[in-house]
Amino acid sequence: MSIGKKHKSAVAKVDRKKRYEVPEAMALLKSCHHTKFDESVDVAINLGVDPKHADQMVRGAVVLPHGTGSKVRVAVFAKGDKAREATEAGADIVGADDLFEKINGGFMDFDKVIATPDMMGVVGRLGKVLGPRGLMPNPKVGTVTTDVKKAVTESKAGKIEFRVEKAGIVHTKIGRVSFDATKLTENFTTLLETLLRMKPATAKGVYLQNVTVSSTMGPGIKLDTSALTAAYRE
Repeated sequence: MSIGKKHKSAVAKVDRKKRYEVPEAMALLKSCHHTKFDESVDVAINLGVDPKHADQMVRGAVVLPHGTGSKVRVAVFAKGDKAREATEAGADIVGADDLFEKINGGFMDFDKVIATPDMMGVVGRLGKVLGPRGLMPNPKVGTVTTDVKKAVTESKAGKIEFRVEKAGIVHTKIGRVSFDATKLTENFTTLLETLLRMKPATAKGVYLQNVTVSSTMGPGIKLDTSALTAAYRE
């Protein structure tokens, strides 16, 4: 069967009018997998917020219980004991002014940047390099911290960062198609519970508006948001 026919067959499995429960959606997503590579599993969560208002900006980070299935390369800006801490925790590259020079010269072989507060004066000068790539350390997501051991360990274990975009949508990865449906469900649930806890007090109307899960090459599967809101209501 050609790739085109396989894709059509996968799309045909999804009822576009239906809103799926999470476990059913994850099992369906896996059954739609038709490529030879281990696709990532992505979610798009439409929130009832207006990110133009600072008090409605939803941004944070969460450690997924089963990780993302990706190897994360971590760079740490630190000196002295904190640099040793970072190395012992498994950071891939650790430095200070020397690391600044390396990155400023074009080195980008890392996926996450962590920095101790005293190093932000140096890191800030890399804003034009790190900022557009979403790599600038930020205390709101725990990447500017004195506890570099915890930050490195969590990053390696599958900590993801999220930020609502202009249209009010949060896009992020929650694993890979090779994960079983239970692990994908647990990863998704952890993310969703975090987002629901972060609902801005000034957000009016329906907060959780639409949720879609998909693999890299697979069709979008819409979730039942009313069931989700009821299940995780505090």
